[in-house]
Amino acid sequence: MATWKVAPALAAGCTAVLKPSELASLTCLELGAICEEVGLPSGVLNIITGLGPDAGAPIASHPHVDKIAFTGSTATGKTIMTAAAQMVKPVSLELGGKSPLVIFDDVADIDKAVEWAMFGCFFNSGQVCSATSRLLLHEKIAERFLDRLVEWAKNIKISDPLEEGCRLGSVISKGQYEKIKKFISTARSEGATILHGGDRPKHLGKGFFIEPTIITDVSTSMQIWREEVFGPVICVKVFKTESEAVELANDTHYGLAGGVISDDLERCERIAKVIHSGIVWINCSQPTLVQAPWGGNKRSGFGRELGEWGLENYLSVKQVTRYCKDELYGWYQRPSKL
Repeated sequence: MATWKVAPALAAGCTAVLKPSELASLTCLELGAICEEVGLPSGVLNIITGLGPDAGAPIASHPHVDKIAFTGSTATGKTIMTAAAQMVKPVSLELGGKSPLVIFDDVADIDKAVEWAMFGCFFNSGQVCSATSRLLLHEKIAERFLDRLVEWAKNIKISDPLEEGCRLGSVISKGQYEKIKKFISTARSEGATILHGGDRPKHLGKGFFIEPTIITDVSTSMQIWREEVFGPVICVKVFKTESEAVELANDTHYGLAGGVISDDLERCERIAKVIHSGIVWINCSQPTLVQAPWGGNKRSGFGRELGEWGLENYLSVKQVTRYCKDELYGWYQRPSKL
């Protein structure tokens, strides 16, 4: 994620200050070491580690910082916007998400759709801002789809990510682990059904591991439907019509991503146009192409990264006008010569 910002900033000729999450500092320090090895001049890329209030906040409000690009929570994004506004400096924000994946009853290959539904929410242990964590299923295939989804989820290898074949590792910290567990318990207390998962894997006594979790019987007022979990937890609702699916898909304050799976490509294109998000996947979920713009709408932020759009974040358009004629402009009357 750091390279999404550092690379275009440097390419645009900017010096940069990188403040990583306190949980990811080592990775970014490695990036700094690589830049030093390849000969990047001292002071061009500066890495400051620490907690947000101590390290991030002073950067956001510093008068010599001309532009802020941030990836993180919506709450922190609001704080950064407030600080930047005092200096009237531009910001680009890539914030939270609660993205929908809509699957219609005309899909011929259920397992193919199931795998994309899983990858869309369980990849990277669900710690993906664009995770399609709201699964919308057409009523004609819902029961069969969920049966297969549970079978596939049971087959996921949960282990140390360094083990061969691992497809689900731990979440990043104890705090995140407890937060995810709280989301699951709240969903249960609000009346949802934990169809699969929701606990620590029995074979893993240590570490912040959570089983891939599938939650059904969800209402649109529930916390699990409305708030970003940032973990391997997917909630499911059933729809009858295309218009109902679109309404449910857009029933969120977020607008980062969304997806639709159908064998009817005209339908896919219709859905892609009306989902209120910056990114839409057709017959897949999560592929990220460095050539394509990445960013969201609504409370998922604004601005785009990657491709030429990412470079534009660090450029400022300047008008330079030159007068080329030899004669006077002629707006004012020339005084008479003495």
